Amino acid sequence: MGVIEGYLGAAGQAAALLRRPEPAGAWEAGSALAGMSVGALAAHLAYQILSVEPTLNEPVPPGRETLPLLEHYARAAWIGAPLDAEANAGIRARAEAAGAGGPQAVWRGATDALGRLTETLPGRDGTAPVFLPQTGWCLTLDDFLATRLLELAVHLDDLATSVGVPTQDLPPEAFDPVLVLLARLAARRHGQPALLRALARAERAPAAVNAI
Repeated sequence: MGVIEGYLGAAGQAAALLRRPEPAGAWEAGSALAGMSVGALAAHLAYQILSVEPTLNEPVPPGRETLPLLEHYARAAWIGAPLDAEANAGIRARAEAAGAGGPQAVWRGATDALGRLTETLPGRDGTAPVFLPQTGWCLTLDDFLATRLLELAVHLDDLATSVGVPTQDLPPEAFDPVLVLLARLAARRHGQPALLRALARAERAPAAVNAI
């Protein structure tokens, strides 16, 4: 199985969590993420499904470069930025606005989008470029879906923790690309020895090897 199958599996878990009663019951409460309500966090999780179809339909302008995945993250303004930075404040504001319609609108939108993606994604060429208008460059489809998978994995845990339900394991085809991406980002940020020690030599491990 490839990244497309992994993405669809993780998106299915996200849609199922969004439909549970616990997020709806805590919609206005604070979440596990500072400055973000449960409703906003749920809407941000749903966005990782809702954002795929428009990106697939975006025309690729002639001559646009297709970046390697790690370079895409190297250029991301939000990585390492403080909580009140413009990039992070904008993410929170958009999430709060998206969640204002309430839990039913959020999970219905995510479920409907996932249904369409289940029909259109399988069989697509994972090496084909897709254009990201918010950045001005392209990623391959597989790399773009890996970015969505990372967001799904992290925010599934955030939302489950926020509403007191167990975080479900992802299927291997979803978890493996996330694990590889996080490991590469962590190694670039802290160095290979730091990551190796964190995983294999706890007695010499640094205090943090966070990827993002």
